Amino acid sequence: MKKQQFDTKTVHFGNNRSQSPVSKVQPIYQTTAYTFKDLEDLESYYSGEHDFLYSRINHPNSDDLGAGVAALEGAEDGVATSSGLAAILAAVVAIVKSGEHIVACNDLYGGTRHLFAHELQSFGIEVTFVSFTEEAAIKAAIQPNTKLLYSESITNPLLRVENIEKMVATAKEHKLLTMIDNTFATPYVLQPLRSGVDMIVHSATKYIGGHSDVTAGVVVGAHEHIARVKEKVANLGCQMGPFDAWLACRGLKTLSIRMERQISNAQQLATFLQGHTSVKTVYYPTNVSEKGAGAIVTIELQPLVSIHAFFKHLSWIKIVATLAGVETSVSYPIGTSHRSLPAEVAASLGITKNVVRISVGIEDIEDIKEAFKEALDLASAE
Repeated sequence: MKKQQFDTKTVHFGNNRSQSPVSKVQPIYQTTAYTFKDLEDLESYYSGEHDFLYSRINHPNSDDLGAGVAALEGAEDGVATSSGLAAILAAVVAIVKSGEHIVACNDLYGGTRHLFAHELQSFGIEVTFVSFTEEAAIKAAIQPNTKLLYSESITNPLLRVENIEKMVATAKEHKLLTMIDNTFATPYVLQPLRSGVDMIVHSATKYIGGHSDVTAGVVVGAHEHIARVKEKVANLGCQMGPFDAWLACRGLKTLSIRMERQISNAQQLATFLQGHTSVKTVYYPTNVSEKGAGAIVTIELQPLVSIHAFFKHLSWIKIVATLAGVETSVSYPIGTSHRSLPAEVAASLGITKNVVRISVGIEDIEDIKEAFKEALDLASAE
C-alpha cells in the first residue's frame, strides 16, 4: 500500500481491529487490569504473547496515542504519559543516569527549567543552562560526563527557533544524545527526528489534544530508547488514564485542520500587532517550515502601557496559564509559566513584566484583531 500522507495519518492510527465486534473508533478501555484464563495464560504476558496486564503499565488507549504521534513524527515508537512534564522526566531518566550531565538551552519553558534545575538533582543528574544561539557556549559547557543536549524546537515564550541541524552536529561531534520539546511546532510544522534528533517530547495537553480538556504527554524515538522510557513510565507512575488518552487521540485526528487555521490567524495577528503603537515588540518567527511558524504570538507592550489595563480590557479573550486550545487566549509568562525564574534570569532572557503570550485560536481573524485592538487602545489611554 502507498505510504499515507501526514493529514491521513492524523486520522488513521491505532485501533485494535482484533476485537469483536470491530468498532469504527477505538473504545475506551476503562479498566484497571486485564484478565487471564489460567496461570499459563498469565505467564504468556511476560513472554510477549499478550499486550496488556495492568493499566499503570499500559493500555490500548495510551498505546494508540503514543503510536499516533510517533507516526506523525516519523519515529519508530512512542509512549504516552500523564503530562508533558511526566514525558520529559521519563525520557530524561531513561537515558541519563545518576552522575551524568545535561546541557540545556537557557530559554526553556519555566516548568522544564525548574524540573532540570531542582528535581533532577535528587536523581543525581546535573544540568548546565547556556544560550543555544552560541555554539561555542554549548561546547564549553560539555563535560566528560555529559550525556544529553536538550532544547525546544520553538522556545517558550519568546519563540526562538532552534538550529536543530547545528545542535545535532554538535551532539554527534561529542557523542551525545539529543532531545527536543516539539510542543509549540507540533509535527505538523516540524519533525525534528528527520534532522537527526534522538528523542522528541510533547506536552500533548496543548496542540495534540487541542481542546483544553485533557492533560497528557508523549515521547517518541527509536525502539531502543522508547523501550527504556516505557519502563520508567510504568515504574514512576507516569501513565495516563484511558479516558484522557482517548480524548487526546480524538484531538489528534483534527490536528492538521486546526493548525492550518490557527497558523493562518497567528500570521495575520502578528502582522496587525506590529502596526500598533502600544506594542513595542512582536515575537513571531518566519523561518520554521513551509507550513508556517506555529500559532503562538508573543508581544511586549510599550513601557508606559498599563499591563493590568490591557488584561482587564481583553473582552472575550480568555486569560489562562496554558495554551493551544481552539479558543484564543493569553497568558502572562512572568506571572505563570516562568514565575519561578530568578528575576535576573528572566531579565536576561527578555521576559519582562510587559510580555504577553498569545495563543491564537480558530475564531474569525477580524474578531481576534478587534479584541486586541480594543484592549491595546484602552490600555494605552489609562
